[in-house]
Amino acid sequence: MIEKMKKLTFLVTGKEYDDFIAGLREQGVVHVQQLKAGQTSPQLQQALDLRLRYQQALSYLDISFKAWETPSQRLEARGKRSENTFGSEASIPNNPLTSNHSPLTTKSGEESLPALEFVEKLKAEEVSLRHEIDEAEKNIEKLEPWGNFDWKSIERLQQETGMQVFFYACNAKSFLQEWAEKYFATPIDEYRKRTYFLAFSDEEPDIKAERLELPTGSLEAYRKEAAEVKEALQKNHDTICAVARECRSTLEKGLRQAQGEIQLRQVELSDESIADGAVRLMVGWTLADKADGLSKWLDEQHICYELEDPAYEDDVPVKITNDGYTSLFEPILRMYSLPNYRDIDPSVFFAPFFMLFFGLCLGDGGYGLLVLLGGIYLALKGSTDDLKSYGRLGIWLGLATTVCGLLMGTVFGIDLSKQDWAFLAPVKPYFLNNNGVGPIFGYSPMMVISVIIGLVQVLLGMVLKACKAWKNYGFAYSIGTFSWVVALLSAIALFGLPACGVALPQAIIYLLYGLIAISVVGIFLYNNPSAYKNPITGPLLNIGGGVWATYGMSTGLLGDLLSYIRLFALGLTGGVLGGVFNSLAIDLTSSLPWFVRWLPMVLILLAGHGITFALSMISAFVHPMRLTFVEFFKNADFSGGGKEYNPFRTVKG
Repeated sequence: MIEKMKKLTFLVTGKEYDDFIAGLREQGVVHVQQLKAGQTSPQLQQALDLRLRYQQALSYLDISFKAWETPSQRLEARGKRSENTFGSEASIPNNPLTSNHSPLTTKSGEESLPALEFVEKLKAEEVSLRHEIDEAEKNIEKLEPWGNFDWKSIERLQQETGMQVFFYACNAKSFLQEWAEKYFATPIDEYRKRTYFLAFSDEEPDIKAERLELPTGSLEAYRKEAAEVKEALQKNHDTICAVARECRSTLEKGLRQAQGEIQLRQVELSDESIADGAVRLMVGWTLADKADGLSKWLDEQHICYELEDPAYEDDVPVKITNDGYTSLFEPILRMYSLPNYRDIDPSVFFAPFFMLFFGLCLGDGGYGLLVLLGGIYLALKGSTDDLKSYGRLGIWLGLATTVCGLLMGTVFGIDLSKQDWAFLAPVKPYFLNNNGVGPIFGYSPMMVISVIIGLVQVLLGMVLKACKAWKNYGFAYSIGTFSWVVALLSAIALFGLPACGVALPQAIIYLLYGLIAISVVGIFLYNNPSAYKNPITGPLLNIGGGVWATYGMSTGLLGDLLSYIRLFALGLTGGVLGGVFNSLAIDLTSSLPWFVRWLPMVLILLAGHGITFALSMISAFVHPMRLTFVEFFKNADFSGGGKEYNPFRTVKG
């Protein structure tokens, strides 16, 4: 449901401005509209940069804490840390929260900068250490084929022989004996199928091999350097882990304060100066149920303001409020867009359809059980509220899939209707496949059911479209769409019910014909009421619009309904693939004894059903979203593009 809003226009003098902004922030119920779009200031840019620094620091801590160490390193480090636990802030070297210097404090009350700067210092230090390790390891790799020699020995050899020493490497099969005869080429090592050798000459030898430039240090020195830097890197990471545990809340507080500073600076850029700068004009929005309390405060502060309902052309922020079930599907809606203030919130209308579509596309009771169990785990053990919310959504989707899969008679690719299990005998006739419920109109029952579900959703979308027109323009503008709904429902009842064997009384038949006739009048003569402002062209424009709408309906409705057949096709595909892997697991291992056979069977089943489950999950999300975003939203005339209601408020640390 989209909450009702009230528009506020303020006139504030320069003397009142600072106190007014502080008080408005304390009230925390007004979304301030930016009257100067795109405006910026040094203070705003500074706050944006500070927020980015906090976000990057928190992200760096998360990545470093979770992914830096290998599992074996974690176990080894855990033992070391148990002796020197980072259980207090004082255990962090050069802890910014316990250092002697006083915390940096900005105008906004920012007290987290020392921790931020400390994390940034650790990050820069890690980058530098990793660079040093890379350089040392490159030098080690270059020197390993030559062993741990002393460069001073090479220099003495050059002085004694009067020749220069050259280092080469070539393919082991490419080394030529003539190099040894002409340049005293001496192989040192065979390493990775390459021959590393020395050559002696007064000038650069004519040797067709790769000449190497070796580092100026010894192999032992570079190995020692790499070990020392790795130890320093481990200490750096130990400190990062401690900071992640002890200072994260401080950084999160700084991030919230930076966000509050951004909001304040944006509000300062959201007014217009009038009367030569003596008065500032501001526009804001508040929830209708908060308007009375806000008006009382404004009256007490003697602020000049106007409170009114939004005009149609106003860019009104949106706040949607739904029950616990419907709110679980709001992330799916936000993937498309928030509704604008003139829309009807579609969440409550598409939520049950999305759940049903998901179940039909996944189409396997066993897979539904996996989704259900995963949802229960996330709902109970999720580390954040968002994960717990996704877990509750998974519970609903898993329940829908389990029910749909059982109705379709498929569990982990097993077609229950073909099994000779006695306990299934009473329910086999009700499975919605050709081995249970027989064909309807010559088609698979699931195909017919998919089309019927699609028709219901499309008609619901058309009803919402009519209600939206009624809400925004008046009832007259909804007559054309309502007429289409009545005409389609009447035609379905008039021709569809007899085709299903339902005999209609003659009076009902006449009534349905009458409704269709009345609907035709609405479709062709009242689809554009504004055209009747001109009494001569109005009827002609409406008739033309009716003809065009009829063409669009006759082609578009069929295309929309055909899209819903994929619900049946995707559900069938998942079951078939699961059955194929079941057959492979049995057939490929049939010649093996049971005490050996079970292992390859389990591996084939795990791999096969894992692939099938992953692919089915993708299709079970993508196609329901397509049906929702394309077919349903199009027929419901959902515009979207809403801007979320974000009241100007004090950010609490």
